[in-house]
Amino acid sequence: MNAATRRFAVPFALLMLAASAAAQSARESLQQLVAAPGVSGYEGVKGGPAEVVQEAIHSLQPAPAVTVDSMGDILVTIEGSSGGPKRVLVAPMDEPGYVVSEITADGYLRLQRLPQQPPQFLFDALHFAQQVWVVTRDGRRVPGVIAGLSVHLQPGRRDAPKMDHVDEMYVDIGTSSEAEARRRGVDVLDPVMADRRLYHLSNRLDAGTAVGDRYGTAALLELARLLNDRKFSGSVTLAFVTQEWLGGRGLRRVLEETNADEMIYVGRLTAPRTPGTGAPPPPPGSGVLIATSDATKPLEGFPAEIQALAHEIGVNAHAEPAGALRFAGYLPAPKMPEKFVQLALPLDWPVTPVETISGNDLVALGRLLESEVRGRAVLGGGSGLGASSGGGEGANHNPHPLEEVLKKLSVAYGASGHEAAVREAVLGLLPPWAKPETDASGNLILHFGTQASGSAEAGKTAPPIVFVAHLDEIGYEVKAIGDDGRLQVAELGGGYAQYYIGHPALVHTAKGTLDAVMELPAGWDTAQFTWPNYRGAALARVDVGARNRAEAEALGIQAGDWITIEKDYYALDGTRANARSFDDRVGCTALVAATWALGPSLAGRDVTFIWSTEEEVGLRGAAAAAERMAAAGRTPQTVFAIDTFVSSDSPLENPRFAHGLLGRGFVVRAVDNSNIVPRSLSDRVVAIGRQHHIPVQYGVTGGGNDGSVFTRFGSVDVALGWPLRYSHSPAEVVDTRDVHALAEIVEALAKDW
Repeated sequence: MNAATRRFAVPFALLMLAASAAAQSARESLQQLVAAPGVSGYEGVKGGPAEVVQEAIHSLQPAPAVTVDSMGDILVTIEGSSGGPKRVLVAPMDEPGYVVSEITADGYLRLQRLPQQPPQFLFDALHFAQQVWVVTRDGRRVPGVIAGLSVHLQPGRRDAPKMDHVDEMYVDIGTSSEAEARRRGVDVLDPVMADRRLYHLSNRLDAGTAVGDRYGTAALLELARLLNDRKFSGSVTLAFVTQEWLGGRGLRRVLEETNADEMIYVGRLTAPRTPGTGAPPPPPGSGVLIATSDATKPLEGFPAEIQALAHEIGVNAHAEPAGALRFAGYLPAPKMPEKFVQLALPLDWPVTPVETISGNDLVALGRLLESEVRGRAVLGGGSGLGASSGGGEGANHNPHPLEEVLKKLSVAYGASGHEAAVREAVLGLLPPWAKPETDASGNLILHFGTQASGSAEAGKTAPPIVFVAHLDEIGYEVKAIGDDGRLQVAELGGGYAQYYIGHPALVHTAKGTLDAVMELPAGWDTAQFTWPNYRGAALARVDVGARNRAEAEALGIQAGDWITIEKDYYALDGTRANARSFDDRVGCTALVAATWALGPSLAGRDVTFIWSTEEEVGLRGAAAAAERMAAAGRTPQTVFAIDTFVSSDSPLENPRFAHGLLGRGFVVRAVDNSNIVPRSLSDRVVAIGRQHHIPVQYGVTGGGNDGSVFTRFGSVDVALGWPLRYSHSPAEVVDTRDVHALAEIVEALAKDW
């Protein structure tokens, strides 16, 4: 237990014994607010923070007085007994984000930032290749992704985009024209928000996008519930304000329409305009921060009163240097009430997808606010703020639609060397008659036809062929646990660091899955920052909330555990879909679908399907299978490696290379970094595809494929794939028509090759 945690252990225990019922509602409020789209100026969209606030207030009995002003600020007034002061407590509802500024002729959305200046150096960079929602005028959330570069297409490329500025950002919602995008209801000025949730780490840490923008609103919502008993003197107005990121426009309006005896602003601190001592900011768990222009001097006036009250009730509250609240516009800054104080909570990784607060600090903030209003210490019956937990039919009739198979396999987690869950998912989707075996490398192997080359039937069969698709996905592996409880992790497979570092993550242990954050490297908040290369010995750091090695081990974490980014499957426009790890769950899906189509009897054929392991770290599973087949005298004549055709069908790529188009069919991956398919065989596959009326493409791309490890034993590698946008990222996009075409060509080749 660190020092900050020890300071809060006793008051927190007392609080939770008395307030367990309120605790759950506070947790739900914070989770709802983090998930709500609230780009500055658009706080009132359907499902946004303004709606969350109003629903929470309207549920109170008796209902407080609520007004919504011309800026969209929500003012909730609760009257206590007469004779007391008029207090105004303020919290912002908005967050930085984007709005649609253009719809291109080919259906992509261009963006503009709100605020128009980036709130921190990596703000744009951390949005590339991420899942987003576009909120339309009628309140629908249209899923999409922000385009990112495909790592396999960049070697040797000149002047590739740097993926660090809004000028390079395109939102892909699956449409192919401006008319299609508008048919979805998307238009210029629609806000765009990152897909997110609240992540619960150990030691009561909560992380996620906009956490720093919403903890104040969560605190005031819980305060409204508690103060609705009217057991205090005077009146309280809770002001949930808009456009704070655009220069305090909502707060300025509130100051014009209220005449407060005292005002407390609850929200993130503004950096001082003049450099301070250089001391690092306090970490989450340090208590409540009281803004001051000069932390070297004792607090005076109202801030000093708040600090004294905090000391009285056992809450750690200390001065922190901060700039004054900033107001944009041509008018002078408005005058604040004589009794004014800004309170905040310590934040890690501010204004990133992993900004983090402490639930203990949120509890302390709630007690301090309630005590100030009631004029007495609150220990029992008080706030539950911030309470959150740490974290068969007929043999040939396929009952699973292909899209269902694709979704189930895509959302299963299985980094290289840890494919068990994906393997089990494949087994659960195969027909009852299919009895594949799992070899020593974890490969799943299903054979159709003759079992061995020396059998009596061998001479009657066509030459042996193999189809191979890999089960694994890219991720990270725990190499060590540091003395500070952070995990030191190495890459499993390759990708752009900015797609994963600085984002929430999941740690997969023998005891279960834990929420975590991928920590940004040193210097991330400076203009000179460049992304490090994590290949080789370089290790990234992951925070699960533990503050020493023993705490991390107590969570069940050990070296060898693995880490992924969270994922889900989203249907985009028409037949387009997004999920991380389509590489190579599309190939696995094609083999599952072909198994059902082929049935248990494939007379005169010698066909093997392999769902392989550890492709992303060096084709290891396929290499082991190739060796075992060669040793048994069963080297296939032809291997069809089913893997991604990394496509330049993207606004960020150069179309001279890898230009397989989404929706135009499967692709003969004729040339990549590991293999060249003989042109006669490429043409043969194309001819078979056209004979069966299967849409087909062919071309050149980057990366390697599992079939290449069979060639040293005499096999010919004929690689097949499907066009994939934004490879090795959370934004991967496919067209399901291409997945159907891929499954159909596997069936046709198994029968006709």
